[in-house]
Amino acid sequence: MADVILSPVEISQTLSLGPWPPEPEPDKSNRVSGSRAAIALGEDLFTDPILSKDASLACSSCHDPAQGFTVPVSRAVGREILDRNSPSVVNLGGLRWFGWGGKSDNLWAASLHPIVAEQEMAHSAQSLQTALSASRHAVAYEAIFGPIDQQSPEAVLVNTAKTLAAYQEVLVTLPTTFDTFRDALEQRDHVAAGRYSESAQRGLQIFLGKGNCIMCHSGPRFSNNEFHDAGVPYFIDETSVDTGRFGGLNILLASPYTLAGAWSDDETKHGAWAVQNVRQTHANFGTFRTPSLRGAADTAPYMHDGSLPDLTAVVRHYNEINLERMHADGEAILQPLNLSEAEISDLVAFLETLSEVPN
Repeated sequence: MADVILSPVEISQTLSLGPWPPEPEPDKSNRVSGSRAAIALGEDLFTDPILSKDASLACSSCHDPAQGFTVPVSRAVGREILDRNSPSVVNLGGLRWFGWGGKSDNLWAASLHPIVAEQEMAHSAQSLQTALSASRHAVAYEAIFGPIDQQSPEAVLVNTAKTLAAYQEVLVTLPTTFDTFRDALEQRDHVAAGRYSESAQRGLQIFLGKGNCIMCHSGPRFSNNEFHDAGVPYFIDETSVDTGRFGGLNILLASPYTLAGAWSDDETKHGAWAVQNVRQTHANFGTFRTPSLRGAADTAPYMHDGSLPDLTAVVRHYNEINLERMHADGEAILQPLNLSEAEISDLVAFLETLSEVPN
């Protein structure tokens, strides 16, 4: 049993990191959001290689349910080695931007892109329609959307992506050891809060204070879901770079699959203001979406390029960050943390509690 060592200000900051899980919020742009039939079909399709043109890949090939809905390799492998690490697809419901570069402003568009990407599943809308029409999924699909053969190929593509999104919306991590501590603080139950280790509490103090991790990893999701330069090299190889948000905006602003577009099922176009008002600037180059820290202990390796093998390596990266690698036009929000070895251990101990499920 440990004492609660947080100050009143630190307790207030800690309360802002919950409660968890959030209340489910249907996606108005997806008419099958929350539909049990769509969720079941989406789950079935998620693990079926029928979504790749040559039947060699499923969504679960890069987002394995047994491994935190990611895979333990630095860069995902589609039809070739891709440029980025596979992000987890849990806790995605209700976000504003999706993907490392934010090329989608809704979950069904984010689910659609890999199906048609030449380096990934490589379907055309027509080939996907043909495959689904002849598959065991046709009955379930038609029960939700009507006859496949009477729809345009693009409609079948979008509808398929919307079932995948309906499934992913229900993928939410369980409350953790941290949440038990946070909720005990809210209830002023210091006996229960005292069961949270002193090492994790010291790590939380660093997270809130000296490390200022909460600036980007804020709120119950432990992410502001915005784009920052984390000081990770964005060279893919000697001749090419990953432009991050800059390239993501190129795709987003040309996409017909946004909240402002005709494929959104929300007649009010709620949320479309974001894509309608976003503007590309040079400062977007080499910035990447802040990932959630919930469940992070189960999703190594880390960063957009999978270059850091474990949580200790992540903390050491920020502890000794090379400011010369920061984008010249980016935000000046990172400085070396200069943590001691004991402080590094404490911060990692705290981060691990964001994945620990209480007994």
